Amino acid sequence: MATMPEKIGKYRIIRELGRGATAVVYLAENPFYPQPIALKHISFREKSKDEAKWNRRLLKLLRAEESLAGKLDHPNIIKIFEAVIEEDQAYIVMEYFGGKSLEEYCSYEKLLPLHRTVSIVFKCCMALDYAYRQGIVHRDIKPANILIDDQDNVKITDFGLAMNIAKNSHQDSTFIMGVGSPAYMSPEQIKSYPLNQKTDLYSLGIVLFHLLTGRLPFRAKNPAQLVYKIINADPPSASQLNPDVPEAMDVVIRKSLEKDLYSRYKNGAEFAKDLTAVRYKIVDENERTPDNTKFSAVRKLPFFTEFDDIEIWEVVRFAVWRKVEPLTQLIKEGSNDQRFCILLEGDVELSIGGRVVSKLVTGESFGETAYLDEVEHLQHATVVSLTAARYLEISPAVLSLASEECLEHFRARLISTVARRLAKADAVIASTAATSTRPTDITSVGFGGLQLVDN
Repeated sequence: MATMPEKIGKYRIIRELGRGATAVVYLAENPFYPQPIALKHISFREKSKDEAKWNRRLLKLLRAEESLAGKLDHPNIIKIFEAVIEEDQAYIVMEYFGGKSLEEYCSYEKLLPLHRTVSIVFKCCMALDYAYRQGIVHRDIKPANILIDDQDNVKITDFGLAMNIAKNSHQDSTFIMGVGSPAYMSPEQIKSYPLNQKTDLYSLGIVLFHLLTGRLPFRAKNPAQLVYKIINADPPSASQLNPDVPEAMDVVIRKSLEKDLYSRYKNGAEFAKDLTAVRYKIVDENERTPDNTKFSAVRKLPFFTEFDDIEIWEVVRFAVWRKVEPLTQLIKEGSNDQRFCILLEGDVELSIGGRVVSKLVTGESFGETAYLDEVEHLQHATVVSLTAARYLEISPAVLSLASEECLEHFRARLISTVARRLAKADAVIASTAATSTRPTDITSVGFGGLQLVDN
């Protein structure tokens, strides 16, 4: 690793903050103004033709940041103080902000409380609205480019891909085809159509979905499939993937992710206004069971022994947590309701035709036959709670959106459960059935008892 420089330009280097493929970010200070700043340093010391080509592209991005120096002054945007481009190096001097990127909170096990997520995205809406009014489109809104601290102060950073919409894109030296992060790119960005503020709002809608559900709305095994889905597919429902999300949020997300530009939010202020309306429909976090408690409850169940922790977090997020009183009918025999359940606490009874088949206890599943029966989708038994009970309710529509590993574990576990119950049922029938016919033991008589048929 290269030695950390003592100075870059007039700035004294204090320590390294981060390192990427093309740049190193340092904590530094101006000797005349001893206020910490962040200094992004890039070296142009090329070693190959490919590096020379990349350096030329970097110059375009750097000039974009250079043009923004002092132009964007908003509490939720990292301020750029200075950009210096020299023959063998360049550096951007920025406001120092000691927060973390939102990437930290996009996994199932680390999702932020809903009210915090809404507050963060609200501030981003207003910051992007301000930037657009200054003639700037960011073009690379993603969790890595949004920073927050413990007080939920928010800063959007990395305007290196920003485009000045006051210029024609073919004349703008900052315009580079294909910039942005594919999973967060808008349909018009993928198609290389002219861009306006609505492309940033689309990307922010993807960020919102990711923060609420722990997954991206469009996932694929290869870039071609991902592009197809972004252009053609509708996003899944966030409220189904995370039942804590109010259904009103689905409406907001769908509008932010509209393929048709005319149907999408026209500006950040409009997006922010709808978020504010949804905020009042969010259940008080103090009234909810903490997710860590839910994780522990699911993790200890025998049903989930083969599930990895990340898959347990998926279940915690998309399962509906139910609580019922004694003598409540949970499943009706003959119905085609394909939801199935895993018992967390209490006792339930399975019956067919008014006759008790079995009693289930904590950790067992019920109602899975309609889900597994891909022809008639019928429930074969009625399920009634014998005591007060709590259980997880799984919707097939939501389960189909889970990771492939999680889905495979569910199917394997349910099939195994049904197979064991069938074996028990056969054993009960056998206990009162006639004596079976005894076959000839071919191992004791050799092949004499077998006749080969020559066709």
